[in-house]
Formats: sequence, C-alpha cells, structure tokens
Amino acid sequence: MAGIYIHIPFCKKACHYCDFHFSTSPQYKDQMLNTLRSEIILRKNYLDKEKIETIYFGGGTPSLMSADELQTLIGQITDQFEVSSNAEITLEANPDDLNPQYVREIKNTLINRFSIGVQSFYEEDLKWMNRAHTASEAQSAIKRVQDAGFENITADLIYGFPLLSNEKWEFNIQQLIEYHVPHISSYSITVEPKTALAAFINKGKQPIMDEGQSASQFLILIDHLAESGFEHYEISNFAKPGMHSRHNSNYWDGVNYLGIGPSAHSFNGESRQWNISNNSKYIDGIELKKIPAETEILSTENKLNEYIMTSLRTSKGMNLQSITEKFGSDYSNEIYNGLEPFLEREWININEQLVTLTREGKLFADHIASELFLSTN
Repeated sequence: MAGIYIHIPFCKKACHYCDFHFSTSPQYKDQMLNTLRSEIILRKNYLDKEKIETIYFGGGTPSLMSADELQTLIGQITDQFEVSSNAEITLEANPDDLNPQYVREIKNTLINRFSIGVQSFYEEDLKWMNRAHTASEAQSAIKRVQDAGFENITADLIYGFPLLSNEKWEFNIQQLIEYHVPHISSYSITVEPKTALAAFINKGKQPIMDEGQSASQFLILIDHLAESGFEHYEISNFAKPGMHSRHNSNYWDGVNYLGIGPSAHSFNGESRQWNISNNSKYIDGIELKKIPAETEILSTENKLNEYIMTSLRTSKGMNLQSITEKFGSDYSNEIYNGLEPFLEREWININEQLVTLTREGKLFADHIASELFLSTN
C-alpha cells in the first residue's frame, strides 16, 4: 500500500529555525487549494493504482486550512485513488489553531490522527523559537483533541537549544507522558542556512548550538520514554505499542508515496521527484497541466544507500540477508566489512544478519550510515 503527502505552504509566523517551504502571506490560499486538487488529478497514475493506506497533511501549517477545505482535498483523493477503509489520515496542527469549533469541524471529516507542534511547554522557549502559540494553548489543545474523541495523537518536542536545561527538558517529556499522548516525535534543533537562527548566530546574537547538550538530552529522552513504555522505533520517533505512525513508517520501509504541492517529494521505487519550492511557479505549472518538478532516476547504489540510511534509523535495523537478495553478495560483503569499527566502539549489534544501533550508537546514526555508503560514481 502507498501513501499521499499534501504540502500546505502557509504559516502565520516564520519559526526562527525552520527551513521548510512556506509563506506567511495568504495571498494564494484559495488558488492553492484549487491547484492542489488539480495536481491530484494530474498525478492519479503515479502510484500505478496502488491502494492508499495513508494520507498526511504537512507544511507549513495545514491547520490554517478549514475543515471543509481539507475534506475537499481528501474527497479529491478518494475520487482518483482507491483509499483503504482504515486509512490513517493525519493533520499537522499548531496548538493555537485547535479551538473548540475547529476541532469539532475536523471531527466531521475523515481525518483521524493529529500531529500537534508543541515543541515546548515553556513560554520563553516558544518566544525564542518565534512560535505562534503559547504554553497554555499547547496544554489545552492536547486535552481538547482527546476530549473530542481523537486517540491517535502525536506531539513534537525540540531539544538542544540554549534555553533548555535538562530539568526543563525532563518536564516537557513528562508533560506528554502525563497527558497520555501515545506517540512523540522529537528533534534536536539544527541550524539551517537561510534561517533567522543562522543569521542570529552569524551576527553573534545567539550562541552556537551545543552538540554535547543535544547528545545528553537525546539520551534523557530515550531513557525517560523507555521507562514509560514507549518503543523507540525510529531515531526521532517513540510510540506506545500499536501506535507507530503508519505514514512515516512507509518512508523508512521504502514504500511508494506521492507528494502533492510545492516542494513535495514523491517516490515510486525507481525514481525520486520533487516539486518546485515556489508557490506562484507551482500554480502556473499546474495550470498548464505540467508538473513543475525535477526527477532523479535512482541507481542501484542510490537505492542501497537509501536503504542503509533509513533502515539503520529504525528498530527493525539493516538486514544483510535482504541486501544480498536484493542487491547481491558483493554489496552485502562490502557493507559487512565496513561494520568492524562500529562493532569495536559498541555502536552496533549484529544478530543473525540484522544490524541495529546500540543506545550509544544512536547518537551517531548519520555518521555510521555515511561511512557505509557505496560510491555512486
């Protein structure tokens, strides 16, 4: 089964750390809705008639769209694709958008999962990030969604920034545990070029992020959530049993998916495609019935390197036997030979052809994967 991602490229404010594609101007909002619907029609054959298991509204801030607008897009998808009767349909939402009326209206759509951008329960942290919501709005939004009958909820937290002491970090984690949020996604803050945070650091207005702090808080997160019964099923994702994100798991498992909207990515097993990150050019292209996108045909090495990267990030691990079956023993032998330094450092475990990261190794997931990558030249 496949998935569909819809990118809603609008936000109320620009978070200082964010480098995703979005606009704080609602100028093209109505036109964008119609264009998204048109792209869904144009792309109806991309997934080769696979059944759709997941739909994910990301952004940007999808909760800036009305319930009727979101349901219109879902309806367009169900018109063009075969959608599973128990499809997971997720809406990313900012807490300040989740007022009582909006939550009630969402309950009347086919959306059955919320991803709430909490980030922190401390007012000073949210101001530092330039978030649009307050700490109290984060707390009330979670309860309001639960009271409306939504059980499948995930919340985001950010760590590794200067204001966040370990004590504050433990409080943020504990809040979500006490609110019985069954899925938590958590990310170390990164300084991306062209963001406000990068500019502040370059001008000396903010300190450089502390990698030691980030590592320490990541391990606190792992241990605290393990003690509370969460499964650490992907580097940045933790869930109670049975509550894994089906949509995001598709990405890590190499399942095909279609991306709709400006900057959205698509994957069909043989190539990757990404739409232009410009609202007006995206709209102009779709109006001409042309997909304004670039495409990369994946080589054998590309496919294998992607498998190395994604599999090592998950609790399922990297399967050397699967690599042999899909790519050949020469490739699996080369990868196996590259594992020795990480075994010596106790960053990985190998058990019957299955390679998984240790607690310490999870701190170096990207480094380990990059060292195992095969040349694509």
